[in-house]
Amino acid sequence: MGRLVTFNFRCPGARSVTLVGDFNDWNVSARPMVHDGRLNLWSLTLTLEPGRYEYKFFVGGREWWNDPDAPKVPNAWGSENSYIDVE
Repeated sequence: MGRLVTFNFRCPGARSVTLVGDFNDWNVSARPMVHDGRLNLWSLTLTLEPGRYEYKFFVGGREWWNDPDAPKVPNAWGSENSYIDVE
């Protein structure tokens, strides 16, 4: 059974942020995040099955950002992805 997982990201000045990862085949438009202007926080809650998921934030339709609060692993492009282990 899946577990609710909330992803949060602060990025002052961002006009859009999308959560992108292996849980959505790295589709840059599949999971737009919601902005809370009062908290200046982008967030999105997903239901994920147990396992490890790699992800990034796609900001403004052009920049890839890692989650500063998550561990990282090397990726195939010579940079890093953030990851989360869901139990």
